[in-house]
Amino acid sequence: MTVLSGFAAMYREREQLPLRTRLLFALGAVAALHVAAVVLLLASSAGAAQPLALGLVLTAYLAGIKHSYDWDHIAAIDNSTRKFVAQHKDPVSVGFAFSLGHSSVVILAGALVVGGAAMVGEFMEKGTTGNLVLGLIGSGVSGLFLLAMGLFNGSAFLRAARAYRNVQGGGELRDGDLEARGFVARLLAKPLSRVQRPRNIYVIGFLFGLGFDTATTIGLLVMTTAASLAGVSPLALLALPLAFTAAMTLCDTVNGVAMMRMYRSAIHNPRRKLGFNALITGISAVSALFISAITLGGFFNAAFGLEDPLTTWLGAVDLGEAGLLLVAVLLAVWGVAAWRGRLKVRSQAA
Repeated sequence: MTVLSGFAAMYREREQLPLRTRLLFALGAVAALHVAAVVLLLASSAGAAQPLALGLVLTAYLAGIKHSYDWDHIAAIDNSTRKFVAQHKDPVSVGFAFSLGHSSVVILAGALVVGGAAMVGEFMEKGTTGNLVLGLIGSGVSGLFLLAMGLFNGSAFLRAARAYRNVQGGGELRDGDLEARGFVARLLAKPLSRVQRPRNIYVIGFLFGLGFDTATTIGLLVMTTAASLAGVSPLALLALPLAFTAAMTLCDTVNGVAMMRMYRSAIHNPRRKLGFNALITGISAVSALFISAITLGGFFNAAFGLEDPLTTWLGAVDLGEAGLLLVAVLLAVWGVAAWRGRLKVRSQAA
Protein backbone atom coordinates (compact mmCIF):
# COMPACT_ATOMS: atom_id res chain seq x y z
CA MET A 1 0.00 0.00 0.00
CA THR A 2 2.88 2.30 0.84
CA VAL A 3 4.45 1.61 -2.56
CA LEU A 4 1.19 2.47 -4.37
CA SER A 5 0.80 5.69 -2.42
CA GLY A 6 4.40 6.53 -3.23
CA PHE A 7 3.76 6.08 -6.96
CA ALA A 8 0.60 8.19 -6.70
CA ALA A 9 2.54 10.95 -4.95
CA MET A 10 5.24 10.77 -7.61
CA TYR A 11 2.66 11.21 -10.39
CA ARG A 12 1.06 14.14 -8.57
CA GLU A 13 4.45 15.79 -8.18
CA ARG A 14 5.23 15.19 -11.86
CA GLU A 15 2.01 16.93 -12.90
CA GLN A 16 3.07 19.97 -10.90
CA LEU A 17 6.35 20.27 -12.79
CA PRO A 18 6.80 23.04 -15.38
CA LEU A 19 5.63 22.30 -18.89
CA ARG A 20 9.14 22.29 -20.32
CA THR A 21 10.37 19.83 -17.67
CA ARG A 22 7.53 17.40 -18.39
CA LEU A 23 8.22 17.71 -22.10
CA LEU A 24 11.87 16.85 -21.48
CA PHE A 25 10.77 13.78 -19.49
CA ALA A 26 8.65 12.59 -22.42
CA LEU A 27 11.37 13.22 -24.99
CA GLY A 28 13.92 11.60 -22.67
CA ALA A 29 11.79 8.44 -22.56
CA VAL A 30 11.61 8.43 -26.37
CA ALA A 31 15.40 8.86 -26.53
CA ALA A 32 15.82 5.96 -24.09
CA LEU A 33 13.83 3.68 -26.42
CA HIS A 34 16.13 4.65 -29.29
CA VAL A 35 19.21 3.95 -27.18
CA ALA A 36 17.82 0.57 -26.10
CA ALA A 37 17.25 -0.48 -29.72
CA VAL A 38 20.76 0.58 -30.71
CA VAL A 39 22.33 -1.17 -27.70
CA LEU A 40 20.52 -4.42 -28.50
CA LEU A 41 21.67 -4.23 -32.11
CA LEU A 42 25.30 -3.51 -31.13
CA ALA A 43 25.25 -6.25 -28.49
CA SER A 44 24.09 -8.83 -31.01
CA SER A 45 26.55 -11.17 -32.61
CA ALA A 46 28.88 -9.72 -35.24
CA GLY A 47 29.57 -11.39 -38.54
CA ALA A 48 27.93 -11.87 -41.89
CA ALA A 49 24.45 -11.59 -40.47
CA GLN A 50 25.09 -8.19 -38.89
CA PRO A 51 24.46 -6.06 -42.01
CA LEU A 52 21.19 -7.90 -42.58
CA ALA A 53 20.18 -7.34 -38.95
CA LEU A 54 20.89 -3.64 -39.34
CA GLY A 55 18.75 -3.51 -42.47
CA LEU A 56 15.87 -5.26 -40.71
CA VAL A 57 16.04 -2.86 -37.75
CA LEU A 58 15.98 0.13 -40.08
CA THR A 59 13.00 -1.40 -41.89
CA ALA A 60 11.20 -1.81 -38.57
CA TYR A 61 11.99 1.81 -37.67
CA LEU A 62 10.53 3.09 -40.93
CA ALA A 63 7.46 0.89 -40.40
CA GLY A 64 6.98 2.58 -37.00
CA ILE A 65 7.12 6.01 -38.60
CA LYS A 66 4.59 5.00 -41.24
CA HIS A 67 2.18 3.49 -38.74
CA SER A 68 2.23 6.58 -36.52
CA TYR A 69 0.43 8.44 -39.31
CA ASP A 70 -2.50 6.06 -39.48
CA TRP A 71 -5.71 8.06 -39.15
CA ASP A 72 -6.86 6.21 -36.02
CA HIS A 73 -3.63 7.18 -34.22
CA ILE A 74 -3.99 10.82 -35.18
CA ALA A 75 -7.71 10.98 -34.40
CA ALA A 76 -7.27 9.39 -30.96
CA ILE A 77 -4.34 11.62 -29.99
CA ASP A 78 -5.82 14.84 -31.37
CA ASN A 79 -9.26 14.39 -29.83
CA SER A 80 -7.84 13.36 -26.45
CA THR A 81 -5.47 16.33 -26.48
CA ARG A 82 -8.34 18.71 -27.24
CA LYS A 83 -10.30 17.31 -24.28
CA PHE A 84 -7.39 17.81 -21.87
CA VAL A 85 -6.57 21.32 -23.10
CA ALA A 86 -10.22 22.33 -22.73
CA GLN A 87 -9.89 21.23 -19.09
CA HIS A 88 -6.95 23.65 -18.73
CA LYS A 89 -4.33 20.90 -18.62
CA ASP A 90 -1.07 20.74 -20.55
CA PRO A 91 -1.05 17.16 -21.91
CA VAL A 92 2.51 16.90 -23.21
CA SER A 93 2.56 13.10 -23.04
CA VAL A 94 -0.75 12.10 -24.70
CA GLY A 95 0.96 11.01 -27.91
CA PHE A 96 3.73 9.22 -26.02
CA ALA A 97 1.32 7.37 -23.71
CA PHE A 98 -0.96 6.26 -26.55
CA SER A 99 1.92 5.12 -28.73
CA LEU A 100 3.66 3.31 -25.87
CA GLY A 101 0.46 1.45 -25.03
CA HIS A 102 -0.09 0.60 -28.69
CA SER A 103 3.45 -0.63 -29.23
CA SER A 104 3.54 -2.58 -25.95
CA VAL A 105 1.54 -5.21 -27.83
CA VAL A 106 4.24 -5.26 -30.51
CA ILE A 107 7.06 -5.57 -27.97
CA LEU A 108 5.29 -8.34 -26.07
CA ALA A 109 4.51 -10.28 -29.24
CA GLY A 110 8.07 -9.86 -30.52
CA ALA A 111 9.58 -11.02 -27.23
CA LEU A 112 7.30 -14.08 -27.12
CA VAL A 113 8.12 -15.00 -30.71
CA VAL A 114 11.87 -14.70 -30.11
CA GLY A 115 11.41 -16.76 -26.96
CA GLY A 116 9.84 -19.52 -29.01
CA ALA A 117 6.21 -19.14 -27.98
CA ALA A 118 4.48 -20.82 -30.90
CA MET A 119 1.03 -19.84 -29.61
CA VAL A 120 1.70 -16.24 -30.68
CA GLY A 121 1.60 -17.39 -34.27
CA GLU A 122 -2.06 -18.33 -33.89
CA PHE A 123 -2.95 -14.84 -32.70
CA MET A 124 -1.10 -13.27 -35.62
CA GLU A 125 -2.33 -15.60 -38.36
CA LYS A 126 -5.28 -14.05 -40.13
CA GLY A 127 -8.48 -16.05 -39.96
CA THR A 128 -7.71 -17.93 -36.73
CA THR A 129 -9.96 -17.74 -33.67
CA GLY A 130 -7.32 -15.96 -31.59
CA ASN A 131 -6.71 -13.34 -34.26
CA LEU A 132 -10.46 -12.78 -34.68
CA VAL A 133 -11.06 -12.34 -30.93
CA LEU A 134 -8.18 -9.90 -30.47
CA GLY A 135 -9.18 -8.05 -33.61
CA LEU A 136 -12.73 -7.62 -32.31
CA ILE A 137 -11.44 -6.33 -28.96
CA GLY A 138 -9.10 -3.83 -30.63
CA SER A 139 -11.59 -2.58 -33.22
CA GLY A 140 -14.48 -2.49 -30.72
CA VAL A 141 -12.58 -0.44 -28.15
CA SER A 142 -11.05 1.91 -30.72
CA GLY A 143 -14.37 2.45 -32.50
CA LEU A 144 -16.31 3.20 -29.30
CA PHE A 145 -13.57 5.44 -27.89
CA LEU A 146 -13.33 7.47 -31.09
CA LEU A 147 -17.12 7.67 -31.27
CA ALA A 148 -17.25 9.06 -27.72
CA MET A 149 -14.44 11.56 -28.34
CA GLY A 150 -15.92 12.60 -31.67
CA LEU A 151 -19.34 13.27 -30.12
CA PHE A 152 -17.76 15.09 -27.17
CA ASN A 153 -15.65 17.36 -29.36
CA GLY A 154 -18.51 17.68 -31.83
CA SER A 155 -20.58 19.18 -29.02
CA ALA A 156 -17.73 21.60 -28.30
CA PHE A 157 -17.55 22.47 -32.01
CA LEU A 158 -21.24 23.37 -32.17
CA ARG A 159 -20.88 25.68 -29.16
CA ALA A 160 -17.74 27.27 -30.62
CA ALA A 161 -19.47 27.80 -33.98
CA ARG A 162 -22.47 29.46 -32.31
CA ALA A 163 -20.15 31.62 -30.22
CA TYR A 164 -18.24 32.64 -33.36
CA ARG A 165 -21.43 33.70 -35.14
CA ASN A 166 -22.55 35.56 -32.02
CA VAL A 167 -19.27 37.48 -31.72
CA GLN A 168 -19.25 38.25 -35.46
CA GLY A 169 -22.71 39.71 -34.98
CA GLY A 170 -21.50 42.03 -32.23
CA GLY A 171 -22.30 39.82 -29.24
CA GLU A 172 -20.10 38.97 -26.29
CA LEU A 173 -18.16 35.77 -25.68
CA ARG A 174 -19.43 34.15 -22.49
CA ASP A 175 -17.64 31.79 -20.12
CA GLY A 176 -18.18 28.19 -21.16
CA ASP A 177 -18.96 28.98 -24.80
CA LEU A 178 -16.06 26.79 -25.91
CA GLU A 179 -16.76 23.88 -23.57
CA ALA A 180 -18.68 20.74 -24.50
CA ARG A 181 -22.02 21.01 -22.74
CA GLY A 182 -25.59 19.88 -23.18
CA PHE A 183 -27.08 16.40 -23.52
CA VAL A 184 -24.14 14.84 -25.39
CA ALA A 185 -21.57 16.11 -22.89
CA ARG A 186 -23.66 14.86 -19.95
CA LEU A 187 -24.17 11.50 -21.65
CA LEU A 188 -20.43 11.04 -22.19
CA ALA A 189 -19.29 12.53 -18.88
CA LYS A 190 -19.23 9.19 -17.06
CA PRO A 191 -17.57 7.06 -19.80
CA LEU A 192 -14.86 9.70 -20.27
CA SER A 193 -14.43 10.46 -16.57
CA ARG A 194 -11.78 7.74 -16.26
CA VAL A 195 -9.65 9.44 -18.91
CA GLN A 196 -8.44 12.19 -16.59
CA ARG A 197 -4.70 12.22 -17.26
CA PRO A 198 -2.54 11.66 -20.34
CA ARG A 199 -1.19 8.45 -18.78
CA ASN A 200 -4.73 6.99 -18.89
CA ILE A 201 -4.38 6.98 -22.68
CA TYR A 202 -1.79 4.19 -22.32
CA VAL A 203 -4.58 1.66 -21.68
CA ILE A 204 -6.55 2.98 -24.67
CA GLY A 205 -3.48 2.62 -26.88
CA PHE A 206 -2.86 -0.92 -25.63
CA LEU A 207 -6.43 -1.96 -26.40
CA PHE A 208 -6.17 -0.32 -29.83
CA GLY A 209 -3.10 -2.47 -30.48
CA LEU A 210 -4.86 -5.76 -29.71
CA GLY A 211 -6.20 -5.74 -33.25
CA PHE A 212 -2.67 -6.85 -34.25
CA ASP A 213 -2.58 -4.46 -37.19
CA THR A 214 0.85 -3.28 -36.01
CA ALA A 215 1.95 -6.53 -34.37
CA THR A 216 1.34 -8.46 -37.60
CA THR A 217 3.96 -6.41 -39.43
CA ILE A 218 6.64 -6.78 -36.79
CA GLY A 219 5.60 -10.27 -35.65
CA LEU A 220 5.79 -11.75 -39.12
CA LEU A 221 9.08 -9.97 -39.69
CA VAL A 222 10.51 -11.44 -36.49
CA MET A 223 9.18 -14.94 -37.19
CA THR A 224 10.42 -14.93 -40.78
CA THR A 225 13.83 -13.74 -39.71
CA ALA A 226 14.07 -16.22 -36.83
CA ALA A 227 13.00 -19.12 -39.06
CA SER A 228 15.16 -18.40 -42.09
CA LEU A 229 18.28 -16.75 -40.72
CA ALA A 230 19.94 -18.77 -37.99
CA GLY A 231 22.83 -16.33 -37.97
CA VAL A 232 20.82 -13.39 -36.65
CA SER A 233 21.19 -12.98 -32.89
CA PRO A 234 18.08 -13.01 -30.67
CA LEU A 235 19.22 -9.62 -29.38
CA ALA A 236 19.03 -8.23 -32.91
CA LEU A 237 15.57 -9.76 -33.28
CA LEU A 238 14.45 -8.05 -30.07
CA ALA A 239 15.76 -4.78 -31.47
CA LEU A 240 13.09 -4.94 -34.21
CA PRO A 241 10.02 -4.23 -32.03
CA LEU A 242 12.03 -1.73 -29.99
CA ALA A 243 13.02 0.16 -33.14
CA PHE A 244 9.40 0.11 -34.28
CA THR A 245 8.32 1.45 -30.86
CA ALA A 246 11.02 4.14 -30.79
CA ALA A 247 9.94 5.50 -34.17
CA MET A 248 6.22 5.39 -33.38
CA THR A 249 6.57 7.03 -29.96
CA LEU A 250 8.75 9.78 -31.44
CA CYS A 251 6.23 10.70 -34.14
CA ASP A 252 3.18 10.35 -31.89
CA THR A 253 4.82 12.44 -29.14
CA VAL A 254 5.63 15.21 -31.61
CA ASN A 255 2.07 15.03 -32.96
CA GLY A 256 0.59 15.26 -29.46
CA VAL A 257 2.76 18.24 -28.49
CA ALA A 258 1.97 20.02 -31.77
CA MET A 259 -1.76 19.54 -31.25
CA MET A 260 -1.45 20.73 -27.65
CA ARG A 261 0.20 23.96 -28.81
CA MET A 262 -2.44 24.39 -31.50
CA TYR A 263 -5.36 23.92 -29.12
CA ARG A 264 -3.76 26.02 -26.38
CA SER A 265 -3.31 28.92 -28.76
CA ALA A 266 -6.98 28.66 -29.76
CA ILE A 267 -8.64 27.95 -26.42
CA HIS A 268 -6.50 30.17 -24.20
CA ASN A 269 -7.00 33.12 -26.57
CA PRO A 270 -10.65 32.57 -27.49
CA ARG A 271 -11.54 36.09 -28.59
CA ARG A 272 -8.60 36.37 -30.92
CA LYS A 273 -8.82 32.84 -32.37
CA LEU A 274 -12.45 31.85 -31.97
CA GLY A 275 -12.92 30.89 -35.62
CA PHE A 276 -9.66 28.93 -35.62
CA ASN A 277 -10.74 27.02 -32.51
CA ALA A 278 -14.08 26.11 -34.07
CA LEU A 279 -12.43 24.96 -37.30
CA ILE A 280 -9.77 22.79 -35.63
CA THR A 281 -12.27 21.29 -33.20
CA GLY A 282 -14.61 20.51 -36.08
CA ILE A 283 -11.87 18.79 -38.09
CA SER A 284 -10.86 16.66 -35.08
CA ALA A 285 -14.47 15.71 -34.29
CA VAL A 286 -15.28 14.79 -37.90
CA SER A 287 -12.10 12.73 -38.22
CA ALA A 288 -12.89 10.81 -35.02
CA LEU A 289 -16.46 10.11 -36.10
CA PHE A 290 -15.31 9.09 -39.58
CA ILE A 291 -12.73 6.64 -38.24
CA SER A 292 -15.23 5.37 -35.69
CA ALA A 293 -17.71 4.57 -38.47
CA ILE A 294 -15.03 2.71 -40.43
CA THR A 295 -13.78 0.78 -37.40
CA LEU A 296 -17.21 -0.17 -36.07
CA GLY A 297 -18.35 -1.11 -39.57
CA GLY A 298 -15.43 -3.53 -39.83
CA PHE A 299 -16.17 -4.76 -36.30
CA PHE A 300 -19.78 -5.69 -37.12
CA ASN A 301 -18.72 -7.22 -40.43
CA ALA A 302 -16.23 -9.54 -38.71
CA ALA A 303 -18.29 -10.22 -35.56
CA PHE A 304 -21.48 -11.23 -37.34
CA GLY A 305 -20.06 -12.47 -40.63
CA LEU A 306 -21.94 -9.85 -42.63
CA GLU A 307 -21.65 -9.85 -46.41
CA ASP A 308 -23.34 -6.56 -47.27
CA PRO A 309 -21.32 -4.18 -49.45
CA LEU A 310 -21.20 -1.33 -46.89
CA THR A 311 -19.61 -3.11 -43.90
CA THR A 312 -17.44 -5.18 -46.25
CA TRP A 313 -16.07 -1.97 -47.75
CA LEU A 314 -15.62 -0.36 -44.33
CA GLY A 315 -13.70 -3.40 -43.09
CA ALA A 316 -11.31 -3.18 -46.03
CA VAL A 317 -10.50 0.56 -45.73
CA ASP A 318 -6.80 1.30 -45.17
CA LEU A 319 -6.32 4.17 -42.73
CA GLY A 320 -2.62 4.69 -43.45
CA GLU A 321 -2.79 7.03 -46.43
CA ALA A 322 -5.71 9.02 -44.99
CA GLY A 323 -3.65 9.90 -41.91
CA LEU A 324 -1.10 11.81 -43.97
CA LEU A 325 -3.95 13.77 -45.55
CA LEU A 326 -5.31 14.69 -42.11
CA VAL A 327 -1.87 15.85 -40.94
CA ALA A 328 -1.55 18.00 -44.07
CA VAL A 329 -4.99 19.58 -43.47
CA LEU A 330 -4.22 20.39 -39.82
CA LEU A 331 -0.83 21.87 -40.68
CA ALA A 332 -2.37 23.92 -43.48
CA VAL A 333 -5.04 25.33 -41.14
CA TRP A 334 -2.42 26.13 -38.52
CA GLY A 335 -0.18 27.78 -41.12
CA VAL A 336 -2.99 29.91 -42.55
CA ALA A 337 -4.05 30.98 -39.06
CA ALA A 338 -0.48 31.96 -38.15
CA TRP A 339 -0.06 33.86 -41.44
CA ARG A 340 -3.32 35.77 -40.96
CA GLY A 341 -2.33 36.57 -37.38
CA ARG A 342 0.95 38.09 -38.51
CA LEU A 343 -0.76 40.10 -41.22
CA LYS A 344 -3.21 41.45 -38.64
CA VAL A 345 -0.37 42.43 -36.29
CA ARG A 346 1.46 44.20 -39.11
CA SER A 347 -1.67 46.08 -40.21
CA GLN A 348 -2.29 47.23 -36.64
CA ALA A 349 1.34 48.34 -36.29
CA ALA A 350 1.10 50.32 -39.51
